[in-house]
Amino acid sequence: MDIEPVDAAPERAFPWAVLRQRWRNLTFVHWAVPPEVVAPLLPVGTRPDTLDGVSYVGLTGFRMVGLGLGRGPGVPYFGSFWETNVRLYSVDGTGRRAVVFRSLDASRLVLVLVAQLSVRLPYKWSAMRMDRDGQCWTYRCRRRWPGPVGATSRMVVRVGEPIADPTPLEHFVTARWGLHTRAYGRTLHLPNWHPRWPLHRAELLHLDDELVAAAGLPPPAEPPASVLYSPGVPVRFGPPVTLRRPR
Repeated sequence: MDIEPVDAAPERAFPWAVLRQRWRNLTFVHWAVPPEVVAPLLPVGTRPDTLDGVSYVGLTGFRMVGLGLGRGPGVPYFGSFWETNVRLYSVDGTGRRAVVFRSLDASRLVLVLVAQLSVRLPYKWSAMRMDRDGQCWTYRCRRRWPGPVGATSRMVVRVGEPIADPTPLEHFVTARWGLHTRAYGRTLHLPNWHPRWPLHRAELLHLDDELVAAAGLPPPAEPPASVLYSPGVPVRFGPPVTLRRPR
């Protein structure tokens, strides 16, 4: 099986978008994790994606803005919210690289319910906020529903200089053009597209997190392998594709 290359700026692979949104003020924090730890947590038909034999778990905080259907306007109020997610990296039987979300904490209950019922994404309703002090960003999250109720995360980063030439790892954890999810007995691939990430290196000043462990992963015991910041990108999602069962 040929695995698609890690392409930082591919052409859009779908003719029309079912969803559009903007991701703003993102911080990506990643730790190395053995592939065998990740494998049982991935949807049927996918396996851990690796770089030099290692896979990664990511904790990402950002603001979602202007979520809307197709070419329509962004949904007022409900279409803009804070989000924190725990993510893994997968590859399917056709070689498509993607993200698998173990949890997505969001500050809009309606969005959480719609995402859970439609494509079974593991959204959680949480109290969240982001604060900025100069070049420092603070991301706070406290889970409301479903459990574990009260699980928290507080992450503080200092944004550094722009990255002119990202490393292979920095491409690996950000150049992702779809997600895998398991919904109603099927594994789906949801393609997305956005312009190339404008990335900055960042320094993790503080982390007090319970979301990674709540997602079924070992809590981080070592400093992160990568900390990145991006001011954000506009994003389009194409229609989902069902993964074929291997013959």
